[in-house]
Amino acid sequence: MTEPDLLIAAKELDAADPLAGFRDRFLPADGVSSYLDGNSLGRPLRATEEHLQGFVREQWGGRLIRGWDEQWLELPQQIGDELGATALGAAAGQCIVADSTTVLLYKLGRAAVAARPGRTEIVLDADNFPTDRYVMEGIARECGLTLRWVRADYDGGVSAEAVAACVGPQTALAVFSHVAYRSGFLADAEAITSVVHAAGGLVLWDLCHSAGAVPAQLDAWNVDYAVGCSYKYLNGGPGAPAWAYVASRHQADFQQPIQGWLGSADPFGMAQGYQPAAGIRRLVSGTPPVLGMLPMRDMIALIAEAGIGAVRAKSVALTEYALTAVDALLAPHGVVVASPRDAAQRGSHITIDHPAFKAVTAALWEQGIIPDYRNPSGIRLGLSPLSTSFEETFTGISAVLAELRR
Repeated sequence: MTEPDLLIAAKELDAADPLAGFRDRFLPADGVSSYLDGNSLGRPLRATEEHLQGFVREQWGGRLIRGWDEQWLELPQQIGDELGATALGAAAGQCIVADSTTVLLYKLGRAAVAARPGRTEIVLDADNFPTDRYVMEGIARECGLTLRWVRADYDGGVSAEAVAACVGPQTALAVFSHVAYRSGFLADAEAITSVVHAAGGLVLWDLCHSAGAVPAQLDAWNVDYAVGCSYKYLNGGPGAPAWAYVASRHQADFQQPIQGWLGSADPFGMAQGYQPAAGIRRLVSGTPPVLGMLPMRDMIALIAEAGIGAVRAKSVALTEYALTAVDALLAPHGVVVASPRDAAQRGSHITIDHPAFKAVTAALWEQGIIPDYRNPSGIRLGLSPLSTSFEETFTGISAVLAELRR
């Protein structure tokens, strides 16, 4: 297809898009004509601007300290339940908002290895997000464990077969990303979880690059633990708190490694000696970040309105269109697709590689074209289904072509 043909196709796809109206729910960004980085930081909702102003004025300013007793202390679990029902396939009482992804990875990882005493290995893949690897390296050092690495293809990710070759009687925990941060590979979480369980280990899934764009079924997949951030497809804003899932069967024995007052059985009793709260609240350590968690509630409601199935269908359509445009316009200039071409194995972003892309990305940002750069030579096109249009996707890819032609 030619550049004019691709533009016509984008306009037609936008006209037929049943979710097109949702784009108006997001605040516009002055000077930005193509925002293709929703997999790093989602755009803010108009409703969030209004709700935050109202909260400061009416809740924080009006209720003051009374707000904690009236509703704020319950928000982490309430929002967790909403997220679980809307996008994670998790029954109530298993998800909670707290801390950062890094801190939650540590909490869940430490609890998991404590739940498998006598086992000596943590299994993870060498191309997982650095935080996941670094946190598990620290846990292994603290607990005297060994890291066992699963290898994955550069343009792919972890398969059940590769995991089966690495797990065994010494596996305490396996840690993988549902969608790979670089390639966008969508792992078969159900099959991999089954493989690890067959070896007697536990599984911790990182859903940072899938929650809100790719449906999950944590309960049906028999997942043990999961974690994810909320500032990507959940549009919680920069530094928004993360969320965690602990299957109900693991909660009674969950050993909290960061024992804080709010995760205790009676926080306001101020008793001597820590006694954990019942249920998912024992995962909490300190005071919940109320202001930080409010925006994600707005986005969860929007996803619920659209339907996570429809969101996924739009994601697939966007990435399919982007691949078509890359093949037609950029491949002749040496650009290589470093993501799966099978939609069933792909999340909501694709990565394309070219030696000039670091400089190209900087030039694009100056023009209000915002993709994402990842070493060693990749541009990630993050296509957030409810805020990204097909024409916006075309604009970004066309701008990459213009830079390569210079």
